[in-house]
Amino acid sequence: MPRLTPENVRRAKEIISRYPRPRSALIPLLHLAQEQDGWLTEDAMEDVAELVGVTPAQVIGTASFYEMFKMEPVGRYVINVCTNISCLLLGGETLLQHAEATLGIKPGSTTEDGLFTLEDVECVAACTEAPCLQVNYRYFYRVTNDDFDRILADLRDGDLSRDIPEHGILSRVPQRIPTGKVANITPPEDQRVPVWIERAAPDKAAAGGDEA
Repeated sequence: MPRLTPENVRRAKEIISRYPRPRSALIPLLHLAQEQDGWLTEDAMEDVAELVGVTPAQVIGTASFYEMFKMEPVGRYVINVCTNISCLLLGGETLLQHAEATLGIKPGSTTEDGLFTLEDVECVAACTEAPCLQVNYRYFYRVTNDDFDRILADLRDGDLSRDIPEHGILSRVPQRIPTGKVANITPPEDQRVPVWIERAAPDKAAAGGDEA
């Protein structure tokens, strides 16, 4: 199982520097690890734990809370078909059944060629555009069975590679914040009490509450 590459360790330390406490960078570092391998390997999560100063169990506890983090290998393209109420009423379940038949797999499974993972998901917040699905969290709206077949064909042919990167890649352009441009990273215990709270404190009001 791969740990983070030297380049990604460098990127991880840069990300950590943006936060008042290293552990606050945990979720961005999990995205970085998943970008590297397409899923979260145990070794990568151990690496992340060491970088932010928590236990591997704490990393797994955080990662397992979020659906977008995968704890085992998935296909190059993860297809999420919504079957919640709006999509269900407008054909989401039928679309999912068509996807199962077309791909030859059930939700939670990956095709033998490692290209597609199919998932049956809850609401993806596009109820007015039902039935909808996501491919690596990129939306497709009002999808018919024929639309689904065309999406698969385009993915296989590479025609959507510009719009849909491989699973795990959130953005092809990594964020860069120059030194000196990072927002306030003073640890909470070292920060001043905000002026508006200080003015409203009972002891201040008793001492001179009518001062401007």
